[in-house]
Amino acid sequence: MLIFIIGAIIKTKYTIVYRLKMGELELTKTIIEFNNGDEIESFFLVKQSLVKISSKNKKYIDFTLMDKTGEINAKLWEVTDNDEKQYVNNTIIKVRGIISVYQGKLQLKINRIRLLKEEDGIKISDYVLVAPEEPKEMLMCIETYINNMSNEDIKRLTNRIVQDNRQKLLIYPAATKNHHSVAGGLLYHTKTMLLLGEQVCKIYDFLNKDLLYAGIILHDMAKIQEIDANDFGVASEYTTEGQLLGHIIMGIKNIDRVAREEDIDNEISMLLQHMVLSHHYEPEFGSPKKPQIPEGEILHMLDIIDARMYDMNKALGNTREREFSERVWSLENRKVYKANINIEEVQKI
Repeated sequence: MLIFIIGAIIKTKYTIVYRLKMGELELTKTIIEFNNGDEIESFFLVKQSLVKISSKNKKYIDFTLMDKTGEINAKLWEVTDNDEKQYVNNTIIKVRGIISVYQGKLQLKINRIRLLKEEDGIKISDYVLVAPEEPKEMLMCIETYINNMSNEDIKRLTNRIVQDNRQKLLIYPAATKNHHSVAGGLLYHTKTMLLLGEQVCKIYDFLNKDLLYAGIILHDMAKIQEIDANDFGVASEYTTEGQLLGHIIMGIKNIDRVAREEDIDNEISMLLQHMVLSHHYEPEFGSPKKPQIPEGEILHMLDIIDARMYDMNKALGNTREREFSERVWSLENRKVYKANINIEEVQKI
């Protein structure tokens, strides 16, 4: 047994936790460490569980599983009615299976599966992807930008909408799958865009800071209504209103309603609604109008920069040096290359 354990440890390239339990060797790996051909046994949070029909007309469950390091698609091919009822969204499961590659991405084929047991000592909060900063600190930063606004109408309208959504803002993701789809992701996306916007305003000093900052804060706020997320900030699907209207339409409705309730200047309300309406830029992405004010144009550009940098950084985190990442759907299926450049060496050149 000792020789077997030593051999297994030498074979792997990653830090793996081994333990003996009931005469078996159990291996725990995080998703970011998975490689093609790995046999794994671990706990995961079910982010999404969909019952589908195979080409052979048999039911199977298509899972999106997650831990704190990432997500992976998994398939359970032999499915019973009880499986459909048990393995639903936001449950923790223990699975044993094999990692393979399908259409260029890693996938887990589940051979054994069970629900979490009390004696396992696992908490759902240990398996949730979170933003890299504390939610309360990010919210305080955003509130500082609001408090420093000079225009009282913009300040009052923006603050009212933020306070109305304060509790959910602390946990909500900015998406279900793409950029900032982590607990607190909406706050993180907003904060980094504000930091970018502040630097842009130093260069283009003709921009109205209050209008730009308010547009940044409000442009995705209605994702709180669009996305159905649990108390841990895990989102698996869209609400009915989100599917029928989307966060852009819901966002401008919220601005219009609050502006009327707070007796906000009509032009300010109209300009902020225009910024939210146009920030996706193209009709196929939900914006029937392109930006027609400079602050709206900058808002769109900052949104693109922040979303793409987040997704590129995420892809690089899962990629070895001097190799390409998997294709990233949100980046038009591009691969991202992880260079290995020593900064000190570059400075000497």
